[in-house]
Amino acid sequence: MGCSGCKKRLESSEGTCKTGCISCICGGNNLSYNWLSSMGVISNNNNFEISFKNGRKNYYKNVNNLELNSGDCVVVESSPGHDLGIVSLNGDIVEKQMKRKKIDPKQNEQKKIYRLATESDLSKFIQAKDSEQDLLLRARALVKTLKLKMKISDIDFQGDGRKAVFYFISENRVDFRDLVRKMLEEFKIKIELKQLGSRQETAVLGGIGSCGRELCCTTWMTDFKSVQTSAARYQQLALNQDKLAGQCGKLKCCLNFELDQYVEQVISFPNTKKQLHTKNASAKHFKTDVLRKMMWYFVKDKDNKSELLAFTVDKVDEIIKLNNKGVKPNSFTDFNLTQEIKQEKDYSSNVGQGDLNRFDKVFRKKKKKRNKQNKNVKNK
Repeated sequence: MGCSGCKKRLESSEGTCKTGCISCICGGNNLSYNWLSSMGVISNNNNFEISFKNGRKNYYKNVNNLELNSGDCVVVESSPGHDLGIVSLNGDIVEKQMKRKKIDPKQNEQKKIYRLATESDLSKFIQAKDSEQDLLLRARALVKTLKLKMKISDIDFQGDGRKAVFYFISENRVDFRDLVRKMLEEFKIKIELKQLGSRQETAVLGGIGSCGRELCCTTWMTDFKSVQTSAARYQQLALNQDKLAGQCGKLKCCLNFELDQYVEQVISFPNTKKQLHTKNASAKHFKTDVLRKMMWYFVKDKDNKSELLAFTVDKVDEIIKLNNKGVKPNSFTDFNLTQEIKQEKDYSSNVGQGDLNRFDKVFRKKKKKRNKQNKNVKNK
């Protein structure tokens, strides 16, 4: 099985290339999806999107007119020296991505793609990556001695090993000038420190979400939009911090995925603050089922008897219109759908799925009946 990160596709019993290309070292091929590739669009665009470790991406120009495809390891310009990355996007979609991120290739001087990565480039990169864990522990020890309120979470070495970026997390601003000075003296390389937010830290570390899949921020998300509690309210979700919070400790990004569809539906719903009135009772809004277009009301009559009733959106609009005209219906029985909901048929078990009550049954071992022939043999 070959590795898709380099052109050599060197075979290995473990399923990865022997030299260890950048896609194997940097956590796999989390490449961007090129939705124009299936349309057969031929492009003369020389701009390419290059991906690096920790989801870092940038746009480079192919000045040497190299034949590059998605997944190729390339050596690109950096300051100072050079870096290694993977071609994640090519073609017309790169220009669209640059426009979306407001990058003008005419005004901005783009860095260059030098060449395809060779074995010597890969070996230097592997040596630098092997020393990351040791440098991480030593950097954390320096932070502890200086008593700085920060946490160094990860290191990203440059392809030539001349520069290292240290990612750290801190709740407040930190003066790390003394830390950089000591790191320069000890590590003998160029040092850069970058602060990460809680969402960015989770994207770097990765993990499995409550849905059972790999985190969206680790696999495909690049922009982190703010998530507000109103997104949960529009979707009629319980405001439970434990269930709504992701591994970063903030509201889950997926709350925004279907928010627009819920907002479009909720706009057509009647105002939940308005009470419904009949001659003998009044009703307050309790909850809304947006997908089924039903609204539940807590009804209380003059005798202080209460019950929970379900109405369709059309029925609620009808009652509100009658109340606005000063008309009060005799009761809610003509509008209520609670009985119909209770009489709905239960869903049968899926194919291949057993009964949920199968473990409640007590199984007794049956006594084995001996054959009469065996008895006769023993008697003889």
